[in-house]
Amino acid sequence: MAGRLAGKSALITGSRRGIGRAIALAFAGEGANVAVNGVGDNAVAEKVAAEARALGVKAIVAMGDVSKGADVTRMVDATAVAFGGIDILVNNAGVESIVPYLELTEAEWERVTNINLKGEWLCGQAAARKMVAQKRGGVIINVGSVQAGMALPGRTHYAPTKRGLEALTANAAAELAEHGIRVNCIHPGLIETDMTDWVMKDSRILPIVLDKIAMRRAGQPDEIARVAVFLASSDASYVTGQSLYVDGGFRIL
Repeated sequence: MAGRLAGKSALITGSRRGIGRAIALAFAGEGANVAVNGVGDNAVAEKVAAEARALGVKAIVAMGDVSKGADVTRMVDATAVAFGGIDILVNNAGVESIVPYLELTEAEWERVTNINLKGEWLCGQAAARKMVAQKRGGVIINVGSVQAGMALPGRTHYAPTKRGLEALTANAAAELAEHGIRVNCIHPGLIETDMTDWVMKDSRILPIVLDKIAMRRAGQPDEIARVAVFLASSDASYVTGQSLYVDGGFRIL
């Protein structure tokens, strides 16, 4: 199949819905074989995989918890076995909660950090080991959040995980460059997904948020997916260690 990612194989974590789903289908549309990941409802992941196959590529479901090393190893191995290797990893899986600083518990801090930061390191390391052994380079894309560069109430546990991804991205990129592996990070702004549904449907909060965005609108998952395709493709062959805010100008007002 023709396309900017033709012949490549990708694992996209958290790809049953939202941004992850959009990235998986965009990659498939560009010719990449894709592994759909998530936890919970396997049927939903199978549906996304079927949508990818309808675009003319191979697709599998690789369910697992990104915060657990054994699950991560199994997911990466399944991708490599199914497609004869792994060329692209998109670390999209993540969780968010809003908890006032004085009410934040150790358990919630660890839950969010383990998935959002530890999980991206575990997946990145496992995929990079495969890529190094394959000796054909590769791409790792971490998905963060505009909140990496903002201070919002109730995010003293969430925002540090996303800011930490910038350091993880830069350091991994520096170490993996000699192996031909590029590592970059996308920080989405307000994107219309299930995760932000509560904002989009709140007639009081939504206008306040949109007023802080230069483009005065929420983004769509495919607008993040197109950036991911660019970073995964040879069009970005000289781009590594970068954190790109795709936020409609959320941080400039």
